[in-house]
Amino acid sequence: MSIPFVAALAAGTDLVDPVASEGRLLLAALLGIGVIVTLIIAAKIHPFLALTAGALTVGITAGASVEVAIASFTGGFGTTAAGVGILIALGAMFGKLLADSGGADQIVDTIIGHASPRALPWAMAVVGAIIGLPMFFEIGLVLLMPVIYLVARRSGQSLVTIGIPALAGLSAMHGLVPPHPGPLTAIDYLGADLGMTLALGVAVAVPTVIIAGPVFGMVGRYVDVQVPERFEGQPQSESAHRPTFVVTLASVLLPVVLMMGKALADIFIDDETDPLRRTLDVLGTPLIALAIAVVVGMFTLGLGSGMGRDGVAKSLESSLPGVAGILLIVAAGGGFKQSLVDTGIGTIVAERVADSNVSVLLLAWFVAVLIRLATGSATVATVTASGLLAPLTEQLSSGEVSLMVLAIGAGSVFFSHVNDAGFWLVKEYFGMSVGQTLKTWSAMETLLSVSGLVFVMALNLVI
Repeated sequence: MSIPFVAALAAGTDLVDPVASEGRLLLAALLGIGVIVTLIIAAKIHPFLALTAGALTVGITAGASVEVAIASFTGGFGTTAAGVGILIALGAMFGKLLADSGGADQIVDTIIGHASPRALPWAMAVVGAIIGLPMFFEIGLVLLMPVIYLVARRSGQSLVTIGIPALAGLSAMHGLVPPHPGPLTAIDYLGADLGMTLALGVAVAVPTVIIAGPVFGMVGRYVDVQVPERFEGQPQSESAHRPTFVVTLASVLLPVVLMMGKALADIFIDDETDPLRRTLDVLGTPLIALAIAVVVGMFTLGLGSGMGRDGVAKSLESSLPGVAGILLIVAAGGGFKQSLVDTGIGTIVAERVADSNVSVLLLAWFVAVLIRLATGSATVATVTASGLLAPLTEQLSSGEVSLMVLAIGAGSVFFSHVNDAGFWLVKEYFGMSVGQTLKTWSAMETLLSVSGLVFVMALNLVI
């Protein structure tokens, strides 16, 4: 565990004025972000190196020693690589199997065959929402990318037009709808009613996804992004036949079902020693669920399509080089985020805002937004804002507490930028520049967040 910068600063300097200390921490965060943007955009430095430099800038400017700054960055880097990195690798293996076996083509042909060109973005939004319900954003994105690529390629539409609705569905579930871990954490911290929060979450998520997804996705016609060849499948002749749509869909949804089973077991089975809950908890762990999906996919997608053992091995092996750069960038993004978290800037900002006299729902959203902007983590924003604002729920009705959960969730996805590992994941998978990613992904996240708040406030008028 890295040493918090705040503790290091207090122990190693004579700065006792809290205002001066907070000003220094804010300056450190701004300088770190500025270094990253400048190195990438102006100096054309690789994002991995830019993120590393930005993280060290934050630590040193905040007053920590070089050793502490390095420890914080490497701690965040290692944690992200061990968590998200492994999932990206497993997801890449599954995605390559899906492409090489013809399974992704089967899904795409079925979707295109039953949806008009105008309806494709709407269909992708629904798919993104379903996949994203029990999953963290990064996992859902990895699973969806082969389908997004092929739908865009086959339909002739912009990768942004097809991909943004799917990302909107994923992100909305991440922030608004239990049993996703983010909303569940806020529900627990604030003492909200799960059933009411779920119902209100769906009511907010549906129109929010429509606005931030298919409607905003039309901006894709103005952003020229070529579909990468990362998950390009083998020539069809190398596979004897495609797996059926039912088999392919079942293989894709297997990790979704396993994770959903874990989430439902945690909700409805109170006894943690119950054999069924323990089994579902193990099978639904993201690492286990994706590993099972890869093993099952080797049979249903690989051997089932006639690829043979050599073909399956070749497919799995060739999946990893294409995501090596993504792994480094995402892990470095996690290191930079940890550097910001260790400064304590999120907590400092939240405490100052909590003293203001504004609407509780607007305050909850704004606090989550500030922590999200400062740390780059939706989860950190949700947990910190929920814990900080929990005392404010004493005078609220059950419905208002549920809306407070949703307001925090909406704020937690606001404007993803360079300190968010998800920003770099989207940028690299879509093959966009930093500017294009800001215009599309970051703008979509902002629209999703603001739309979510608007619908939460509208429901508050009724409740």
